[in-house]
Amino acid sequence: MPRPRQALLSRQRIVEAAAAIIDADGLEGFSTRRLAADLGVRGPSLYNHFATKDEILDAVADSITGQVDVSFFGHVDWREALRRWGHSYRAALAAHPHIVPYLARGPGRRPAALAMADAVYGGLVEAGWPPARATHIGALMRYFVAGSALGSFARGFVEDPGLYAEQYPHLTQAHRLAEHQQRVDEGAFALGLDALIDGLSRTYERHVGPLPPLPPVADAY
Repeated sequence: MPRPRQALLSRQRIVEAAAAIIDADGLEGFSTRRLAADLGVRGPSLYNHFATKDEILDAVADSITGQVDVSFFGHVDWREALRRWGHSYRAALAAHPHIVPYLARGPGRRPAALAMADAVYGGLVEAGWPPARATHIGALMRYFVAGSALGSFARGFVEDPGLYAEQYPHLTQAHRLAEHQQRVDEGAFALGLDALIDGLSRTYERHVGPLPPLPPVADAY
């Protein structure tokens, strides 16, 4: 049997190739023409699997959301579930920051995104949060996580000590931030997430009821 002239396509191959393009060149660098060329196929072949470019982007976005672990809800205290989910959520988005603006539009019809929203909302309501407040918490977590994943705070400072020495006396060590990028960015996220959960805990106790103390948890982040 003669070998096919074009590589066989699948939805998974298309999604993986599209994600690689977006990771490398951003959403503005993605096109179906570029995708087809990278896959070694003709453009119309893509439409046997996806009807539109937006369907491909939806599939890429959902493949990333599907990496987020929401299994904690309903199995551990809601405060610890939020913390673990927040770290998993950020890790998935921070690995693919260029797709974050697309993800920030909301879940649309994407199955993994809707499943995540369902798990978080359901877990919070089961823990006693009023439905409206559970909705607010889901929204504020998305704002917080997506914002932190869009870019690095530490890498925003150039590694030039001379820039800061004379005019910015409080930033004399800013040139070292990029060197410690992971510790700075992840530490900032962890601090913010803890502060957010502490604030929500106080809100819960004011409006819902007392909370038991959380057991000590080893710092895994």
